Amino acid sequence: MGAATQVEPRGLSTDLHGRGGSALTRVECQTRQGSRRGSGHARLLPGEPMPTVDDRKNEHAAQSDADLDHRKAAILTAVVTEYIGSALPVGSQHVVDAPGVSVSSATVRSDMAALERDGYLVQPHTSAGRIPTDKGYRFFVDHLGGNGSLDPGGRQQVRQFFDHAHGEIEQMLERTSGLLADLTDCTAMVVGPSHESAAVRSVQIVGLGHRLGLLVVVLADGAVQKQSIELPEDADEAVLSEAGGRLAAHALGSTLATVGATAASSGKPTVDAVVAAGVLALHDLGGADGSEQLFVGGSSRMAAAFDAVDTVRSVLTILEQQLVVVSLLRDIIDTGLTVAIGTEHGVEPLASCAIVVMPVSVDGVETGTIGLLGPTRMNYPLALAAAKVVGDRLGERLGEASR
Repeated sequence: MGAATQVEPRGLSTDLHGRGGSALTRVECQTRQGSRRGSGHARLLPGEPMPTVDDRKNEHAAQSDADLDHRKAAILTAVVTEYIGSALPVGSQHVVDAPGVSVSSATVRSDMAALERDGYLVQPHTSAGRIPTDKGYRFFVDHLGGNGSLDPGGRQQVRQFFDHAHGEIEQMLERTSGLLADLTDCTAMVVGPSHESAAVRSVQIVGLGHRLGLLVVVLADGAVQKQSIELPEDADEAVLSEAGGRLAAHALGSTLATVGATAASSGKPTVDAVVAAGVLALHDLGGADGSEQLFVGGSSRMAAAFDAVDTVRSVLTILEQQLVVVSLLRDIIDTGLTVAIGTEHGVEPLASCAIVVMPVSVDGVETGTIGLLGPTRMNYPLALAAAKVVGDRLGERLGEASR
């Protein structure tokens, strides 16, 4: 999978506001695979203190604190944690022994009914237990104690990945999306850095056959750009070597978009013809879409996350639209969120989903973004931990490539 994302199926056409295709209804995010999606490399363990996360630049958490006393907060936390792990409505019997509760089952039932009245829980069926609403998930996320940490197995998996992550930047970004999907069982989105401001570091021309060559350009950020060029009839290896050297001298230090239109003449028509072809190829690369590249891993996991086929199709359709996804992740970060739940991100076809975002920085400058997409009952502690650890390591590797 390259920068142009590839996900199936492609049969539904839905724009940013959900127009076109089947109308999307709000589907509570239950999975077909039960507790499998609740497993992972980061967990809330019995007896752990209730966590806290400041990932919003508004007063959501303060309002939630005012609405809930300590016991109701503990009960709500227990319901969310249980539902994330089981995907089944939670009854009072699963909450009585949770940390911070320590009251009778009747009191728990009364408090759960109060939480339902206040919009934190909902009862899908009269005889069933309760499940969190988006408001309930928001309280849970706003009170997580930091991004958490991966367990030793997850940390080792990340360490081994980056220890062996060599080659072109684009390949590493694509493989990073797969790593995140494996760690979290979510669909992972990795937005790479734009190459618009990266200077040319090296240029080579390689002969591929009769009158066909390949221009290979390495940029200062570690990205490798390639473009085929047509060669003169008599362009042998010696000509390509001399032309490559002259082209490098002409282009080094410039960005692809600012390479001069004309290189100095060598006095050798064949060499000059190859250099001229190389300059045109550099301009073609510089004129290509310079927007950030998007790599998506684990898109098929959306099919397992939802029972409603229309929801799956709507989500996959959004993932096919690179500009929409990149803009969505940027907008979430710009609003001060690390986690957007349900309708908070404003994209109707993703109303049954939650998105975790984490910027990727090199030397203190944001150069990319990591995103994780899953049902609203995703394992938030795991997703936040994985996004943080992988984002930090990816930033380090991008920094090394640019030096």
